[in-house]
Amino acid sequence: MLFSFAILFGAGLLLGKLCEKFKLPSLLGMLVAGILIGPYGLNALDKSVLDISAQLRKIALIVILIRAGLNLDLADLKRAGRPAILMCFVPAVFEIAATTLLAPLVFPLSRLDAALAGCVLAAVSPAVIVPHMLKVMESGRGVKQSIPQMILAGASADDIVVLVLFSVVLSMQSGQGVDLSTFWRIPTSIGLGIAGGIATGWLLLQGFKRWKLNPVEEVLVYLSVCFLLVTLEDTLNGPVAFSGLVATMAAGMVVARQNQKKAKSLSTSFSSIWTMAQIVLFVLVGASVNVAFATRSFLPALVLILGVLLVRMAGVWCCLLGTGLHRKEKAFCMIAYMPKATVQAAIGAVPLSMGLACGETILTIAVTAILVTAPLGAFFIDRTYSSWLRL
Repeated sequence: MLFSFAILFGAGLLLGKLCEKFKLPSLLGMLVAGILIGPYGLNALDKSVLDISAQLRKIALIVILIRAGLNLDLADLKRAGRPAILMCFVPAVFEIAATTLLAPLVFPLSRLDAALAGCVLAAVSPAVIVPHMLKVMESGRGVKQSIPQMILAGASADDIVVLVLFSVVLSMQSGQGVDLSTFWRIPTSIGLGIAGGIATGWLLLQGFKRWKLNPVEEVLVYLSVCFLLVTLEDTLNGPVAFSGLVATMAAGMVVARQNQKKAKSLSTSFSSIWTMAQIVLFVLVGASVNVAFATRSFLPALVLILGVLLVRMAGVWCCLLGTGLHRKEKAFCMIAYMPKATVQAAIGAVPLSMGLACGETILTIAVTAILVTAPLGAFFIDRTYSSWLRL
């Protein structure tokens, strides 16, 4: 296992830095590193590491969402208002509808198969979007217009909506029927996640006041509590749901609102942890990608993905109507809502593992989406924010 981690960190860091040298997103190098050393490449990673890959990726995601919460200003989010709420579900619904209509024209899929493909495709990647929006916020660009804050909040809730819809369509596809109570999981997951996060943030601050801890101890306590929140999410399988990831962000926002000095100290510590966590995250996402599937039907999958992305962008544009944002600012939001990676890596192979006839096609689409949208989205965000967003 130690050798695997040495290879993972070494290859991820080396190829990430190489991409940066050529003005490309470092995550592209990390994804490529994962593909090269993963089970579908050189197979250099030990099975024990691959077995805990999902948990390691989730830990990295928790770290970046903690950073997001600690850097989000609640007043900015309130100022965003209606568009921030619409961004949580409208673009995803547009993309699922577009995939349902267009996929049968490109692949031999039924409408229900296409809807399932749409649910796999529609989720954006907080792992890609969040660090880039934090970078935008640090630059001061678009902050007065609440653009990065709105995208941060929307990207987290977007995944919840898509995953619930995925479970519904998957139940229909496998002949289990639809339990309407499943839809109740969307509002309860977000609502209870926010409530739990507010309570957690308050309790953390009270604990930090009562017990004098050094910065490392505070980070360990904070991480442990967030791990418990995400564990609670996994235990609630009924109609009432709880989002540990939303709670993690909400807790950070409470800490930032109540104690800005403490939030900055914690954010600095978690920023250092993210340097390591991002390598783990993107290398393991790359390791989960079977490029052989992408090469089988790459061109039709690419055509489909580009087509539905245009529709998704139209959905983002609709969310921003009446906001007073400039055309370039709206275009930036459309681009920023494009990257896909973590969710597609997690659920792309589920239909195939269940023996569904459409499984291989859906996995091909998911793999192609990761390879195309994650690096392209990151690249265009980095290239446009400084000139398209106002200070």
